Amino acid sequence: MGSWISDARKRIYRNLKYRIIRPDPPAAPFRIDSPVVVVGSAPISHQPAGLDASFRIITVNGSQSVISKWGVDAPDITMMMFNQVEGTTPNAVEVRRVLKGQRTGTLYVFLWRKDDRARLEEGLRAFDYQYDRLEIVDRYERMALLDRVANLRSLEMDADSKCSNGMNAVLFALYNGAPAVIITGINPNSTGHAYNSAGLTRLHVHMDKILVSKLVSEGRPIFTADPSVSEAFGIPLWSDPSS
Repeated sequence: MGSWISDARKRIYRNLKYRIIRPDPPAAPFRIDSPVVVVGSAPISHQPAGLDASFRIITVNGSQSVISKWGVDAPDITMMMFNQVEGTTPNAVEVRRVLKGQRTGTLYVFLWRKDDRARLEEGLRAFDYQYDRLEIVDRYERMALLDRVANLRSLEMDADSKCSNGMNAVLFALYNGAPAVIITGINPNSTGHAYNSAGLTRLHVHMDKILVSKLVSEGRPIFTADPSVSEAFGIPLWSDPSS
């Protein structure tokens, strides 16, 4: 009984706060007028055809380890969950391991307290992850991404009602005007991560599938570099437009 009441109060609070503050989704630090590659951490990924310096690259959590194999030193943007910075879960520990000593352009950290930026900076220094710019994205700004781009509402009450940060990166790119968004290493059907062999279960599968289906049905400019994902979800397979 107590849990039901607590959940109901949380729903009412989040809904009212979202309506009152009317947050804007996070903005890109630069104009996006070329294809964006969103790199997730699913075990199987592929370098998009025709990838060159004109493409913008967004990595999620530890997926930066993937682009190093493509000869890319650093992504333009990294999106990271707050718990990767200090968390003790196997995944958080592995994320810090693969990012240690690396760098990115702009780092967006989701759900970190905006009034505790100093602690975040200290946590990032602890594993020597460097960035040109640091942004904190709160829950309501993340909710706004899903709402504004896909016209879907989520109060983020549980894992099934949230989309993954990989899909948040897709929404971010679309919101900021990307003419094409190419995903790789994002597969709602997969388990495990590219940067470890722990085989950890992936969360947010339900909402990711709903979101992918909606974006594809609406003809949004999303593509995949992964043939199996194209076949499973009907996302157009990316091909080099210059060939």
